[in-house]
Amino acid sequence: MASASILNKVVSDGASVESVSSETVSVERLPPSGNSTIKENGGDTSIRSTSSHRERLEFSGWVYHLGVNSIGHDYCHFRFLCIRGKHVEMYKRDPHENPGIKPIRRGAIGHTLMVEELGRRKVNHGDLYVLRFYNRLDETKKGEIACATAGDARKWMEAFDHARQQVEYELSRGASVRNKLSMEDEIDLEGHRPRVRRYAHGLKKLIKIGQGPETLLRKASGIGANSRLNEYLDADSGDVVEAHEWRCVRTVNGVRIFEDVASSKNGKGILVKAVGVVEASADTVFEVVLNPERHSRYEWDTLTSNLELIDSINGHYDVVYGTFDPRYLTWWHSKRDFVFSRQWFRGQDGTYTILQFPCVHKTRLPKSGYKRTKINPSTWEISNLSKPFSLSSPKCLVTQTLEINLKGWFNWRNKHCQKFENTVPYALLSQVSGLKEYVAANPAITSESSTTIVQSNVSDHSGPISEFEDAEPAEEFYDAIADDSSSSSEDEDSDNGKEVPKEKKMKLKNISWAIASLTLKRTSAPDSDELDTNIPPINLDLSQFNGSMRRAKDEADKNCWSSPDGSGFMIRGKTYLKDSMKVKGGEPLLKLIAVDWFKVEECVSKVALHPKNLVQSAAGKKLPFILVINLEVPARPNYSLVLYYASDRPVNKNSLLGKFIDGTDMFRDSRFKLIPSIVEGYWMVKRAVGTKACLLGKAVTCKYLRQDNFLEIDVDIGSSSVARGVIGLVLGYVTSLVVDLSIVIEGREEAELPEYILGTVRLSRVQLDSAVALEV
Repeated sequence: MASASILNKVVSDGASVESVSSETVSVERLPPSGNSTIKENGGDTSIRSTSSHRERLEFSGWVYHLGVNSIGHDYCHFRFLCIRGKHVEMYKRDPHENPGIKPIRRGAIGHTLMVEELGRRKVNHGDLYVLRFYNRLDETKKGEIACATAGDARKWMEAFDHARQQVEYELSRGASVRNKLSMEDEIDLEGHRPRVRRYAHGLKKLIKIGQGPETLLRKASGIGANSRLNEYLDADSGDVVEAHEWRCVRTVNGVRIFEDVASSKNGKGILVKAVGVVEASADTVFEVVLNPERHSRYEWDTLTSNLELIDSINGHYDVVYGTFDPRYLTWWHSKRDFVFSRQWFRGQDGTYTILQFPCVHKTRLPKSGYKRTKINPSTWEISNLSKPFSLSSPKCLVTQTLEINLKGWFNWRNKHCQKFENTVPYALLSQVSGLKEYVAANPAITSESSTTIVQSNVSDHSGPISEFEDAEPAEEFYDAIADDSSSSSEDEDSDNGKEVPKEKKMKLKNISWAIASLTLKRTSAPDSDELDTNIPPINLDLSQFNGSMRRAKDEADKNCWSSPDGSGFMIRGKTYLKDSMKVKGGEPLLKLIAVDWFKVEECVSKVALHPKNLVQSAAGKKLPFILVINLEVPARPNYSLVLYYASDRPVNKNSLLGKFIDGTDMFRDSRFKLIPSIVEGYWMVKRAVGTKACLLGKAVTCKYLRQDNFLEIDVDIGSSSVARGVIGLVLGYVTSLVVDLSIVIEGREEAELPEYILGTVRLSRVQLDSAVALEV
């Protein structure tokens, strides 16, 4: 049986992984709990730097290599992983402490490979955060590694993404590089692997991820503390004009408590939130909030400190049982117990969101002597705060939001009554204060996460990477290398060397931006219009185009679509590169002419080629250009929401839209942006969906079909476990939701700003059973 491996058959357009010899299968067991220490050779690793006439980045650290061996047994090996330029190497020991050691696996990173967070998983009695690698062109090629903390998992994702962006840049330089990459050997991790030559790499920066064998399960490594990887993180309010109207009503122990004035007007319940700044990274705070360990929660959580994990649905979803004694709140109540589910995910901007719902579980009936109670639904949002590079201590903004009834709230807010301070909602709001003080009183929590970055003094000659220096700041991309399956046997080997250009200060997360700017470098002033103004527009008569979902008659209509203007969305303004200012969007460039709502057994792509599709109709073929967006929704059955946008003039080929339409998939992935907004609906769903723009090509698998007068984009939402979880929540409330979506091609050069809204859609209270079966 083939087994999963970190770099299982990583192949993509000449980007491959090469492996070497084999070893005896063994299982390295984790300690009994996530806070225990692994006793192995090693210890805390230190940071070193090597220099030569060329330089490149190296990321390295300890990981767990997960897989299944040839006889079907799971294994978990403790391995040291290095990413040098576009090459990945895996060792049994730290090569910086053991200079002669050879890698047991090696490979090159390809641009069609992706990395996905699978969330937390219990492995040999320890909770680990699992990353899956796969080739998006062939998902049978997959493998897994695991990290001790969510922070380490994030940093490895960023490291792989950075390496992948280097590969994209090299591929953008021309065919000679493609030919060179295609000559690299393909990895075969299922059998015996031949030995290969040893690589020698020059280093620009050496970044260690993880603190070594003895502390991996209890320490969060941090590229975060001093690294530029976190510079782009911010805590802005999102890319949608906020419908809430928050007003600060109290400040308690340095934490602000807000009420949503807009929600208080409906007379039912009111949204309340506590907001505080915690002197730690978002990764660290997320770990503290999610950790059910009783003794640590006793130090900051007055209500839900007695937690027990009773079910783990998947890596991003679990169910916990807890008890509390109301005597700490008021003396006359009996003891209480409760059950709630927790669902969490991390957005592209690095913000962690945790959703907590009261629920029922068959294994936990009310305890004898306890009264079952429902804890208020609540959410945690934990986001890093931007800081000057000179400041070493990370900070994050922690927000806890919950819905409560109006009884007692207004009296407490107006200081007419103190009884609210003896209630469960107040105890929940006080968790932010407790968390803030707990972290401040335990500096070891944050000090263990420090990482050093050493820059070598490299003499050098100029090279193309110097063009990255001016790349625009502040975005995060989640797309990386991939892998394949392997046996658990691993063996030692050597490497071989290559050199990469020039030393310059490089903004780590902006290489994709630089790639795009290199491929789109203009030699003259661009045409200001996206559409060809020299050709008169045609009349877009919507009556000629019919989809399976009908157009809305008015705002109160249900199970229908409409196309709002872009004023509800915030997009990059003309001066964004200088001041990061965003402006309200205007009228969409393309007109939404129809929407199809299909029900399918298996997710389908290339719907525009279907003979009955409107793109193939006589009226459709007369249109200058049609953008078809097929959102493949995973469910039982599966659904496809197909949006058709048309232009009334031909697209200017020298414009950003023109280059997106006829560009490479790599370029499209780096620019295709979706902004979601829940206009009406349950507030927890709004929090889950969020209001931040998402680069879809970096979050899920997107496939592109360019033919005739159309471009089709097939968005496989099911390719991401996080996206599957969010869409599952949305589908549960879809009949009561009004959802706005905005499509934008991201502008990254001054000539491409301000951005414009490419197209919008509003979906009003969609009925799942109204979906039409698609004839195959």
